Amino acid sequence: MNEGLKILVVDDEVNSTRLMKKILQQYDYDVTEENSSIAAKDLILQNGFDIVISDLQMPDLSGLDLLKASPPDILFILVTGYGSVDSAVESMKNGAFDYINKPFSREEFVFKVSKAVENLNLRKQLARLKSHVGENYSFGNIIGKSKRMQNIFDLIKNVAKTNVNVLLEGQSGTGKELVSRSIHLNSKRREGPFVAINCSAIPDSLLESELFGHVKGAFTGATDTQKGVFEQAHGGTLLLDEIAEMPYNLQSKLLRVIENWEIKPLGSDKIKTVDVRLISATNQNLHELINQKKFREDLFYRISTVMISLPSLNERREDIPHLINFILKKISADLNKSISIDAEAVELLIKHDWKGNVRELENILERAAISFSGDKLKKIDFKFLKTDDQRKDDTFISLEYENLKKMEKEIILNALNENKWNKAKTSLKLGLDRKTLYKKIKEYNLEVEG
Repeated sequence: MNEGLKILVVDDEVNSTRLMKKILQQYDYDVTEENSSIAAKDLILQNGFDIVISDLQMPDLSGLDLLKASPPDILFILVTGYGSVDSAVESMKNGAFDYINKPFSREEFVFKVSKAVENLNLRKQLARLKSHVGENYSFGNIIGKSKRMQNIFDLIKNVAKTNVNVLLEGQSGTGKELVSRSIHLNSKRREGPFVAINCSAIPDSLLESELFGHVKGAFTGATDTQKGVFEQAHGGTLLLDEIAEMPYNLQSKLLRVIENWEIKPLGSDKIKTVDVRLISATNQNLHELINQKKFREDLFYRISTVMISLPSLNERREDIPHLINFILKKISADLNKSISIDAEAVELLIKHDWKGNVRELENILERAAISFSGDKLKKIDFKFLKTDDQRKDDTFISLEYENLKKMEKEIILNALNENKWNKAKTSLKLGLDRKTLYKKIKEYNLEVEG
């Protein structure tokens, strides 16, 4: 099942590379072993390995030297002797995917490699998804490969050919205005105006004037004649967003307009005919509002010749990688820099609970892009999300580090006692320089037993 994935194991000890190769071949990996660090460097630069597992301490070139010389797409696992925390931390800072301490168990070794393989598979999946964005899975600025979104794209194409009234349902941030614009731009009315109004953002006393217009002197403060949105959208498309917030008494006036497409501005005795494609949108359940006598049933049937229900982002998580790539392209253009994202960060965002839908995803990506100074967003750049999984991960990492420190202290103390506290012999055995050994003795307050 792992055929085609190439792994290089490097160690100056032949028995070590043979053991690692034997274990990995049992899982169908394509494994190459090398005992010369210089030859290993040439292999890494020439043969396109996916994973390199290298000992840290070797003659000529260290594992860290190989790591620094390798292409960035290779995943490195460094094998550190005697639980050296400093070496492990340094290797991770220089881009190592993981490290493993000698001596290691078979189970631990296989687990570390399987984590690297999983990460590689995520990277490849993300690369494939990126290559498809804008080709088969977009409709204007609406991104989606999920079955739900593909059905919506088909509906948009079919509805755009007609003049029927459309009702869009969906949570805030699901893209109702984008869908409205897409219907307009794919219709014969594309050369006409697209006008959008949010019914919830306008005071009830002013909404009628905003819809149908008014003449000078129609009411206190009406110093000029003003066209309403129906007249402004003549020959094009009008979006009434959050239509459920429209006052009940005004709904009857809207109904009369839709029945004959005639408006009468406030204060005027003249009737004007308008040619408008009406799209309404709501994040509320209109059937419930009808039962509560808060929305007119006859108006509902007039505005909902075709209904389109937009799924929440949680209902179409497979679209998230596409959306991320699309949004990052826009952010990159705004910030005049090229911003990408790694596979682990994408996986984190896929699992997030998106209460604010696509709008929330945009905000989070913008915040992360502005806050970091590199060119590739990583999981750590989204730590402000503070998910339960992240808190568990942070706790686990902290405990793992403490356990590693205890293990290192024990190993150093045992080595000192075995060599009767001869610092030179102990340094040689542990593979540490004498300065580091003295630093560790002081750090752990080690004393001669007895």
